[in-house]
Amino acid sequence: MVPNLKPNRSVPSATVIPVLTYPDVRAAVEWLADAFGFVETVRIGEDHRSQLAFGDGAVIVADVLGDRRPPRPGEVTHSVLVRVADATAHCKRARAHGARILMPPTDFEFGERQYTAEDPAGHQWTFSETRADVAPEQWGGTTMSPRRSDAG
Repeated sequence: MVPNLKPNRSVPSATVIPVLTYPDVRAAVEWLADAFGFVETVRIGEDHRSQLAFGDGAVIVADVLGDRRPPRPGEVTHSVLVRVADATAHCKRARAHGARILMPPTDFEFGERQYTAEDPAGHQWTFSETRADVAPEQWGGTTMSPRRSDAG
């Protein structure tokens, strides 16, 4: 947790905010809202940037500019993980809006049901539903002691 962050209505309140590049910002915002349920909160220019919210999280959709580009076909440079209440229902919605489902809803030993989808620009999204509270040690993970972040 980063203490004492000042509020600013011009940026999302989330602590970590992915910025994803799309060839058409307006089309991306519409698709992300329809397929995944994001809500546009701030528009910057007609096709420059947009801030979207999902629960207490946020993502920024940015235009192609300079060296900023969306992934190339067959290339995975990142993935965004989003927590949802019902991964199966969310997957059905995404599929109905043309998302390419890379992994169908699957239950994992760490207590999550997840599916992975690719959007029209090639960004990969994993949506995760918590099914059980499982200690990391039960599946081979290790719980680490909390460290203070020097970033804030």
